[in-house]
Amino acid sequence: MTQFDLTSYLRQSRRQVEAALDRYLPLQYPEKLYESMRYSLLGGGKRLRPILCLTTNQMCDGTSAMALPTACALEMVHTMSLIHDDLPAMDDDEYRRGQKTNHIVFGEDMAILAGDALLAYAFQLIAEQTVGVSPERVVRVLGLLGKAASGAGLVGGQVVDLASEGQDIALETLEYIHIHKTGALLEVSVISGAILAGAAEAEIERLTRYSRCIGLAFQIKDDLLDITGTQQELGKTAGKDLRDHKATYPSLLGYEGACKRAEQLFEEAVAELAIFGKRAEPLTALAEYIVRRSH
Repeated sequence: MTQFDLTSYLRQSRRQVEAALDRYLPLQYPEKLYESMRYSLLGGGKRLRPILCLTTNQMCDGTSAMALPTACALEMVHTMSLIHDDLPAMDDDEYRRGQKTNHIVFGEDMAILAGDALLAYAFQLIAEQTVGVSPERVVRVLGLLGKAASGAGLVGGQVVDLASEGQDIALETLEYIHIHKTGALLEVSVISGAILAGAAEAEIERLTRYSRCIGLAFQIKDDLLDITGTQQELGKTAGKDLRDHKATYPSLLGYEGACKRAEQLFEEAVAELAIFGKRAEPLTALAEYIVRRSH
């Protein structure tokens, strides 16, 4: 669909993000805590959230220096959610990103504490390391990230997700789960980069709608991959949705219906980028990647 070289872009962006994550979170005392934090934070992954932040920042004429602390903070919050999501009290999973989950390696107590520490440090990182940005913009980003990580965001989505296991739920409930559990952090990932760069409110509104489309499409694709993917491809246990009797888009809309809905969301997302012209090529390619990825 696009001539943009997404593969090279992702490789270069991941390298930048992972070097920064390693630098921002060195091993220190108490070593076991930081080993646990670094194990999950540096243990691979798509780095989609920080890349979205850096991409929108660049598109809106910002610099990577002003957005990199927030980009890394987003990955820390995301990693926290994965560590906690994998716990026996939650989804009880043994694999994440192709390796044993944090609580299997370090114990449940350390996994909980590592997630807590990553969440707190994310806000510290933005507040202390962001440069070249007005305090008002930094505070706005902090507020949006706090909302995305709270009961109004991923925590609320997780609560409804847990309560819905084994239940027959409506499509509206499923969308609530996905918009909050997955979509909220993806949304702030997109718009935080624009806010830090000083984008106009009309641009931020467009990017908000774009992010909501790709956030929902991302989870629909995850639902589809849970059916078709292997553990090696996914880096986590395949078939868990069926095992845990979870409602998914394929279970409610059928496999073809879920595929059609993901494609529709992709088209809606791309339409929101029209005002940015050629500058939006990376965001267009990322939306396509989200919908058509194989892992």
